[in-house]
Amino acid sequence: MLIIQDKLISDDVVEEQFLCNLSACKGACCWEGDSGAPLEKAELDMLDQIYEDVKPFLSEESRRVLEEKGKYTYYKKPGEYGTPLLDNAACAYMTYSDDGIAQCGIEQAYKAGHTDFKKPISCHLYPIRVTENKANGFEAINYDRWDICSAACTLGKEEQLPVYQFLKEALIRKYGAAFYEELDHAAQYMKDKDE
Repeated sequence: MLIIQDKLISDDVVEEQFLCNLSACKGACCWEGDSGAPLEKAELDMLDQIYEDVKPFLSEESRRVLEEKGKYTYYKKPGEYGTPLLDNAACAYMTYSDDGIAQCGIEQAYKAGHTDFKKPISCHLYPIRVTENKANGFEAINYDRWDICSAACTLGKEEQLPVYQFLKEALIRKYGAAFYEELDHAAQYMKDKDE
């Protein structure tokens, strides 16, 4: 385990390899699971604020669900807010590309210049999951293994791309460049020590 600033980072984050292989999984992380993508408190207001900008990028079913259920939902288990789900359990913000790959409607609005909010940070950080321990004042950063990502693990090994490097942009977005640089130095130290 690494400790960078006040964050506890699982060794898997630096030792395991990962590179999304959307041609294999088709974006299954957007429609699999029991609850929507976890949301941070600040993101709740953000989803309300950007909805009209994101709306043109969503399906009719998605718009109906978001307007009926709200832009976010509280899930008793795991005890946090998340994105609402469609009846088939897909994220309500999910859309499809022309070649049938799931994508984020929020991110499509961002790419088109309609909003400066890229997507929920939990989606951007996946396959990392962050658990906050408010009582002790730290966050735990863990690699979340899921069988639907097996093709990403295989491709990551082929490319020798550690999880944290795959998620460089997201980690900098969440914690800042100084945090990422410290993590990178610690990972390199661990790698050199093991060789």
